[in-house]
Amino acid sequence: MKSIFYPVKLFEIKRQKPPRTLVLGGTGKTGRRVVQSLWDGEHSVRIGSRQADPAFDWQDSAGWDKCLDGVTQVYVNFAPDLAMPMARPAITAFTEMAHRKGVRKLVLLSGRGEEEALACEQIVRFSGMDWTIVRSAWFNQNFSEGAFTGMVQDGQIALPVGGTCEPFVDVHDVADVVTAALSEEGHEGKVYETTGPRLLSFEQIVEELSGALGRTISFADIPHEAFLEGIQGMGMPPEMVWLLEYLFATVMDGRNEQIGYGVQEALGRPPRDFRDYARLTALTGVWDAAQAFNLVSV
Repeated sequence: MKSIFYPVKLFEIKRQKPPRTLVLGGTGKTGRRVVQSLWDGEHSVRIGSRQADPAFDWQDSAGWDKCLDGVTQVYVNFAPDLAMPMARPAITAFTEMAHRKGVRKLVLLSGRGEEEALACEQIVRFSGMDWTIVRSAWFNQNFSEGAFTGMVQDGQIALPVGGTCEPFVDVHDVADVVTAALSEEGHEGKVYETTGPRLLSFEQIVEELSGALGRTISFADIPHEAFLEGIQGMGMPPEMVWLLEYLFATVMDGRNEQIGYGVQEALGRPPRDFRDYARLTALTGVWDAAQAFNLVSV
């Protein structure tokens, strides 16, 4: 019987690791979930954060070169938001460096209804690399991992939103779409509008939260000026005060009151509903009064 010869190179190809991925904001809401999903898929991942080694800081380009060494694809997640004035020059400089370093694919987390975010999308589109845009609605997790957490703990959400609705999306769905774009073929050149399955007013949000917690969470629609005074009085950093003022004065005007189908298009399944998020999150205790006290005490 004739022996079969398998060239060594075939076995070497099989043993090669998936492309090295740089996940910017790798410890944040979407980033840490993307990192975990890629690790679960045995992908080689480098976390981009100020605490990592090498460290990544959007405000200090000196460290970007080392972070990009050996990287072939990047999840671009600008903090705190692409609406910030410094975002466009930073995204421009980063994409130019990534292209020079041999990066082949960018997956950008973008925001819906933000002209500044659209300008950053254009930078990525014309970067000379493959790209995918994940344009996201506001996260469910803003109520448990973000600016609205303390309001839920206190029992009242007070915001200047009028009757505007938002198709809140679960951050796990956003992370799953990002992970698919980084680990599968066929997502290049796509723009995924990721939202939840329904439009929700803040009155409906507090109803869902109240049902999940078994106690009343109320909503107060307050004047914009009162909201600004409140967040400034909390000692919030100036850049976050600016961002929240922009979001509530500009973006929260009804322009995003439509459902997107990016989760279905990218993953072939429906997005998670806010009700399920609220019930599962309530079980963690993050909204309990004792938990609120511990967060303040630490």
